[in-house]
Amino acid sequence: MRRVPGVWVDTTAGEGHKTAIRQPLSTNPVYLFLEDGVPIRPTGFFNHNALYEVNIPGAERIEIMKGPATALYGSDAIGGTINVLTKPSPATPEAEINSEFGSFGWYRLLATGGNTWGNNGVRLDLNDTHSDGWRERSGYDRQSTTFRWDSIINATSKLKTVIGYSHIDQDTGGASGLTLTDFETRPSFNYQTFDFRKVKAFRLSTEYKKEINDKNVLSLIPYFRQNEMDLLPGWGIFQAGANFYGYDSVTKFYSLGLLAKNRHDFDTFKSRLITGVDIDYSPGTYSERRIQVTKSGDQYVSYTYVPNTDNDFDFDATFTGISPYLQFETSPLGELRFTVGARYDDLSYDYSTSLAPNASRPADTKPEFTHLSPKAGLTYNFTDKTNGYLTYSNGFRAPSSGDLFRGSSGTAATAVNLKPIKVDNYEAGLRGGVGRISYDTAVYYMIKKDDIVSYSPQTGVTERLNAGETVHKGIELGLAIKPVRDVELSTSYSYAIHEYREYAVSPTIDYSGNEIPLAPRQIIDTRLDYSPAFLKGGQTELEWVTLGSYWMDDANTQSYSGYDIFNIRASYYLSKQLEVYARVINITDKLYAEEATKSATGPGLYSPGQPRTCFAGVVYKWGAK
Repeated sequence: MRRVPGVWVDTTAGEGHKTAIRQPLSTNPVYLFLEDGVPIRPTGFFNHNALYEVNIPGAERIEIMKGPATALYGSDAIGGTINVLTKPSPATPEAEINSEFGSFGWYRLLATGGNTWGNNGVRLDLNDTHSDGWRERSGYDRQSTTFRWDSIINATSKLKTVIGYSHIDQDTGGASGLTLTDFETRPSFNYQTFDFRKVKAFRLSTEYKKEINDKNVLSLIPYFRQNEMDLLPGWGIFQAGANFYGYDSVTKFYSLGLLAKNRHDFDTFKSRLITGVDIDYSPGTYSERRIQVTKSGDQYVSYTYVPNTDNDFDFDATFTGISPYLQFETSPLGELRFTVGARYDDLSYDYSTSLAPNASRPADTKPEFTHLSPKAGLTYNFTDKTNGYLTYSNGFRAPSSGDLFRGSSGTAATAVNLKPIKVDNYEAGLRGGVGRISYDTAVYYMIKKDDIVSYSPQTGVTERLNAGETVHKGIELGLAIKPVRDVELSTSYSYAIHEYREYAVSPTIDYSGNEIPLAPRQIIDTRLDYSPAFLKGGQTELEWVTLGSYWMDDANTQSYSGYDIFNIRASYYLSKQLEVYARVINITDKLYAEEATKSATGPGLYSPGQPRTCFAGVVYKWGAK
């Protein structure tokens, strides 16, 4: 996904990740993750790792929509929206098996296949992955399956049913930071010895699409989700006096929802009206128990549960969302097309705690958030290959249940009163091609009010606060050149500045005017591809990844210089059915930090990136054309 200009997806542990799309890298709930247009999780139970609940290697493709898309997709869609699209059922019998092995005990088996019988087609995708991890406490296992059933009811109606399930069992130490000395001298070391994450995620959706007539299409998608996560994070360990503490938490929820949409086309000015409503009902529970941790030398080696502490949690939170929207498109002036739209979100929680309220646990409450999100834009086709656009969009993001109801270190009053994030985004872009050159460029300016940010007053303690105002502005460029037939040079470049315009943490701490941490100004991904005839459809690729420098803390006192790494990939077809491939990540074995952070009082911590790692695989295809 980093091949899309302005996109940085940071690997944490196993297949965990943080995302930065026109935003600093963070765990903040400012992204919407979809599978075939259906949200993977409800707004109330956002998780920045949610993409690992989808079988991405088995997907047909991934769509990335940058910037606010609240007017069409709803809360969460601020920094960007990622839509993972499943593979359709094949028209004729086919199967494919991809067996891959690599360094540090890595193996992955991918399998897909299906067929169509009459008006019904099915496809099954499987994913079994294991890694020992190159670093201590960075191994994981996952098993995922995706089943899709495509059915034609009649000439105007059809059904698409998708069932997805993922089971993930991983150590979480791969994301933990090291002091600079340990990072430079023993990067595979880990201070953690017992952290874990266990996830079970199930999703079921059925889309009914009906062409009422040649100008009117109705879509109804009822869906069901069920999710469970048991988490004991190494990053949650902190020191209080002479002792060390952490927590073990269990999150559960299920969802019943409906996405209803109608599209009506008009002959006048090639106009189109889209109306719809999204409904989500998601009851969930959260429990958290404080643990006391034993440290031996520089490692946390064991833990015991601390009974009945003021920092335990046990609550129910039911999220409900009802969100009607509309969008109108028209072309009154030939090649010029106007789009306007708006969405009204009515989101609420019904929260109750099983434990007595205190400074860390809010009392029972029913917060509600409403917002109208408009958007407007125009596009103009200069030629068949070149078009430009101007857009304005307003975004909205309600706080998640974790933001609101899981206070820490005496911050319940602050957490439960968090405000929604509100965004105004202005963007212009141009895309097209000339001869052997194609390009896609955009310039954006985004103002976020009441941004929810993480503040660390001390190591191991993180509070969620509303920043007064943050500003995000940048330019993005995607460029591809084919100088000769078998060679292509392409690059994805972005330059951005993310800063606090108004952010006073306390009467004595004011970060206004500072750049936001974990926000590199430059992100560059450059590829040189060579596809000669003797590879029989295969290709070789050299990739150069550059991440610019960024501040590690809100006070802008310490920075990380960024990194440059190189990757190489190659594939070759032994026959039409048999492909072999290999890739080497970080071919120079460069020591770099995947992420570098610093709290207000602690030292800088560096999460080591992947060393030189080799992979090789074999793909066998049967029946596919």
